[in-house]
Amino acid sequence: MRLPAPIRLLALSVVAVAIACSLLAAQSDSPQAASRALFLQKLVAAAIGRTQHFVRYDPAYVRIPYPNGDVPAATGVCTDEIIRSYRAVGVDLQKEVHEDMQQNFSAYPRKWHWLLTGTDTNIDHRRVPNLMVFFSRKGETLKISNDATDYSPGDLITWDLGGNVPHIGILVDQKSPQSGRYLIVHNIGQGPKMEDVLFHWKITGHYRYFGSSLTTQP
Repeated sequence: MRLPAPIRLLALSVVAVAIACSLLAAQSDSPQAASRALFLQKLVAAAIGRTQHFVRYDPAYVRIPYPNGDVPAATGVCTDEIIRSYRAVGVDLQKEVHEDMQQNFSAYPRKWHWLLTGTDTNIDHRRVPNLMVFFSRKGETLKISNDATDYSPGDLITWDLGGNVPHIGILVDQKSPQSGRYLIVHNIGQGPKMEDVLFHWKITGHYRYFGSSLTTQP
């Protein structure tokens, strides 16, 4: 059945508008995609740079300034390598985690809540479970698999080392010549190292976070 000319013209106009909108959306996404790719490149470079620092593993509670506070540079734990890498590219996780916890305290793990009457800018961002919640809320939660090709430089990985002991590291763009997998920068007790440990422990989280300025909130 042949449609009348006015209806055919209307249908063609609708299609043309839809195509134009799609093209505009693609064009508008491109700058953000490029900015995110550049951000991850800088983040990965910062993480690799951390391996040149001497850091004594020290989980002690330390009072630090806020914002942009840090424990002494020669000390730290696994989370401090993530915090310091992000801070090198202009993202203050101390501030961002604190602000989200203030507004959504009940969304965060309850393990320490019986000790707290509120947030604590000295330690909240230095706890792996809190970072897991923050990255899942503010970043991208990616699938967990046993396929190394599902993991990319800049991805944040959390593990259970056994006995519910959490750990966190970041994938970088260097690969193991033996396995072909991307290496992980982390601190598990010997200071920041770059190692092929992606599948050494049970993976509990897989995230990507570009910082608040490049993250589109729902």
